[in-house]
This record gives sequence, structure tokens and C-alpha cells, in this order.
Amino acid sequence: MTNSPTGAIALNTFREAVRDRVLYLLMFFALAWISSARVVALMTVGSEAKIVKDLGLAAIELVGVLIAVLIGVGLVFKEIEKRTVHVLLARPIHRWQFLLGKYLGLAAVVSLNTLVMTACLHLLLATHGEADFSLLPAIGLLWIEQLVMISVALLFSSFSSPILSSVFTLSVFVMGHLSWSLRLLERRMTTTAGRLLCETLYWLLPNLERLNLKAEAVHRVPIPSVQIVLAAAYGIAWSVLLVALAAAVFSRRDFT
Repeated sequence: MTNSPTGAIALNTFREAVRDRVLYLLMFFALAWISSARVVALMTVGSEAKIVKDLGLAAIELVGVLIAVLIGVGLVFKEIEKRTVHVLLARPIHRWQFLLGKYLGLAAVVSLNTLVMTACLHLLLATHGEADFSLLPAIGLLWIEQLVMISVALLFSSFSSPILSSVFTLSVFVMGHLSWSLRLLERRMTTTAGRLLCETLYWLLPNLERLNLKAEAVHRVPIPSVQIVLAAAYGIAWSVLLVALAAAVFSRRDFT
């Protein structure tokens, strides 16, 4: 893989990201959150195991998204700011290969983070005799959600500053989980323009709630395999679409 330009860029991006202090700070926060879940459960009314699972899944989602946003928005900007992008693009490499390599490198970082936190959550549950591997499908969809957010961050970072990219990406994350409310808002709108805006936003934004099965997993509600497969396909399709769009935008940028 490293013999290809995309693979080399992905490997270099992975190495840079794992040296980023932000990554270790977020991972420490997540592991501390998961480790303290039992203490929180003891102080809360309800099933201890369910509270530990709920907090653990929330930590996996939140920290993964923050890694995608805080590191992802600077992937392209840093190369432009350091002017190393000129050196890279002067070589026989397409711009889409450069962008895809950045995406795959950060995706590897997010995958590693998800694996570590998943292992810690199951280890904590196992020590109390509550190991529950039925959480894995929900965690898998959370991982795909993080891949979608990496592609969103990459898209905005291909034409905007890190601060604006962070705001835009976090806005997509919030709106993606509230997209169902756009339908309700549309019914309340009295103007055609307002209804059209709600309808447009509903279809333009990824519906991240389709990738959210945390509640079902915690309460052991049976989830049809077809639903999991369709949700995974939905998230992967959005990732591919957004990376392709980011590559198209980046290919038209002028670095002179």
C-alpha cells in the first residue's frame, strides 16, 4: 500500500495524527470517562450495567467525532500553510490521491481509537460479569458515523479555514442528529420558501440518527440484521459521496 502515493500519504497522515497531543488528550478523557462509569452508576438510580454501557457508547461516539473534527479540519490547511502541498503536488500524484490519502490516514486513527475504547468498555463490563458483545453492531455504526464526519471535515477543510471548518462540521453533526425535526418544522412553516428550505436541508444533510442504535443496544432491543446493513451502507455511501465532492473542490483550488 505504501508503494502507492495514496498509501504513502495515508501512512504519513496516520503517523502525524498519533503524534498529535490533542489525540492523546481526547483518548485520556474517553478512557477516564469509561473507567468512571461504574462510579457514576453507583450514584444514579437505574441498572448499573445499562448506565455503564450508555456512558461507554456515548464516550466512543463523542470522542471519535471530536477527533474527526479537531484533527480532520487541519489536514489540508496545515499542508497549505506550510506550503508542503506544493512539493507534494509537484510530484506525479493526482489531487484526489492526496485527499484520499488524508482521509484514509485519519480513518485509521479513528479506527484505532474506537478499538481501544471498545476493548476498555468490554473489559470493564467483563470484570463485573456483564460482558455484552451485542453492543458491537451499535459500535460499528458509530465508527461509520465517525467516517462520515471525517469526510465532512475534509470537505470543509478543502476550501475553508480550520475555525470555520470546525463550526461547519459540528453544525452538520448536530443537524444530522436533528434532521427528523426538519420534517416537523416544515409542517409548521407558513411560507413556501420556509418549507422548501426545510425540505432541502433534510435531503442535503446526512441523517446520522440512522447510525444511532445506542439505546437499542443498551436495552437489548432486537435489531434486524437488514436494518444494520442498510444503515451501514447508508453511512458508507455518504462518506464516498463527500470524499468525492471534497476531491472535486480541492482539484479546482489555485495554490499559486
